[in-house]
Amino acid sequence: MNNRVRIAALAALLMSGAAQAADALSIDVHRDANCGCCKSWIKHLEANGFTVHDHVEPDMSAVKQRLGVAPRLASCHTAVIDGKFVEGHVPAAQILELRQRPDLLGLAVPGMPAGSPGMEYGDARDAYQVIGLTKNGKDVVVADYPAK
Repeated sequence: MNNRVRIAALAALLMSGAAQAADALSIDVHRDANCGCCKSWIKHLEANGFTVHDHVEPDMSAVKQRLGVAPRLASCHTAVIDGKFVEGHVPAAQILELRQRPDLLGLAVPGMPAGSPGMEYGDARDAYQVIGLTKNGKDVVVADYPAK
């Protein structure tokens, strides 16, 4: 095989790998049109390498119900990655972990805790947990964030 063919093959392989990596971080975010913290959370995702597909929804309750988000886990916005839900102000690090957790249907940060991504207000930081929902309907703590 001559050098031109090898270089072309290597370039094609690298480009296809880059395209797959970009697709792998694609996330759909469903939110209410008037929610400012949702837009801030989207900025957090984009700053952490996600490509965000922003969907403004007229009925977020219907979206949550369709995606299997239990009311006890609810927050203001709902995202979907790899067929799994991400509810509320979940940090990007846990979303990346979710992609490696076949035992979970999704993740949630219930409510809207101060200091979580998209809910930054100065130095204020509430303690909060990232909760995973298992396939058998149990909640598991995936990450703890202490108060400041």
